Amino acid sequence: MKRILLLLTILALLAVSVAMVSAQDCADELGCVVLESDDPVTIAYMLALSGAVAPYGEDSKGAIEIAVDDRGGMILDREIELVAEDELCSAEGGQAAAQKVAADDMIVAVIGTTCSGAATGALPIISEAGLLMISPANTSPFLTSPDTENNGVWQPGYYRTGHNDLIQGRIAAEYAFNELGLTKLATIHDGDAYTDGLQQAMADAFAALGGEVVFQGAVNKGDTDMTAILTEVAASGAQVLYFPLFEPEGPFIASQVGTTDGLDELILFGADGLFTNTFAPSAGERAAGMYMSSPRVTGERYDELLQKWEDKFGGTPPSGFHAHAYDATNMLLDAIEAVAVANDDGTVVIGRQALRDALTNTVNFDGITGGLTCTEYGDCATGEALAIYQLSEAQVAGEWPPAVVWSPADAE
Repeated sequence: MKRILLLLTILALLAVSVAMVSAQDCADELGCVVLESDDPVTIAYMLALSGAVAPYGEDSKGAIEIAVDDRGGMILDREIELVAEDELCSAEGGQAAAQKVAADDMIVAVIGTTCSGAATGALPIISEAGLLMISPANTSPFLTSPDTENNGVWQPGYYRTGHNDLIQGRIAAEYAFNELGLTKLATIHDGDAYTDGLQQAMADAFAALGGEVVFQGAVNKGDTDMTAILTEVAASGAQVLYFPLFEPEGPFIASQVGTTDGLDELILFGADGLFTNTFAPSAGERAAGMYMSSPRVTGERYDELLQKWEDKFGGTPPSGFHAHAYDATNMLLDAIEAVAVANDDGTVVIGRQALRDALTNTVNFDGITGGLTCTEYGDCATGEALAIYQLSEAQVAGEWPPAVVWSPADAE
């Protein structure tokens, strides 16, 4: 028995010795993930997976799983292991999810978050841990801005395949002003990095075109009675209301517009935060005719992704960023393959800074959403995969998705 225990101790010490040698071979300034011969490649995703915002997270989660399936669940001759964390679409939720991820030194990288607000809580922790985070759906301009005096929160290691809302806000403004002929704009946000950043981007672009921003107001997350702020919108004389909110606040705004005096002719305009198959049924009849700015992806490869979704999950994706999640996953997996070093002892070493550098240096990645080239601050999307949609009675009845009525290419 003593000999067996001695043998087991020697084997354990040899394993530790091999790991130490591999770690010592790591010259990466942020350190390395050292995988033993039977270790999987572990990737975490931090997405909005519960509550009213769950469709957004499920939309990305499904595409991540499809991208992994496309590689047979393998990379570097190892299984890909996915670790799920719910970021709850809040700064606090993002912080809590990031703390769990950062505590596991075998996690190679992170896909997420879904919500920009969650990213503001997660990013400092993820960056400090030397991890990389690539988001399919964050769109707030603040996240890729290093200008801290003007709300910039960029941290090293952050990337996204979702568009920057400076682009989305401009496209929404161009449609409202140039195509619909509207000249008076009101906006509502909820203080979130996404909602505030996008309404301001829309307002700035609308004013630059010659329009008048007659009202900018805010509600609180969790508000249900929108009467007071909608009365202010009515008093402002606005022709169009842009409210890039989430559920459930967005449906409350839309439904209560129909019961507020003076708003019978008001045009409603939302954004990708409300672009889900649950919004219009929740909002009711006043959602019919409403416009939304949101991702639009076309082409044979996108059609193949939709077919894979139907085969795996049934139906269609519930929101608009599944193609971006598919691209983010493949960009990350390609980067891991590019920087991983296989040793003669069967270990694989992945440098954390090397992995960041691989994404930073990505040029014209052939994604479903277009050619993706990353800037030094992590913006990888061009914004070409955006359009304006209009909801109809069919969406109120539960049909999805709505029809595209305009895209930037239409104006060229």
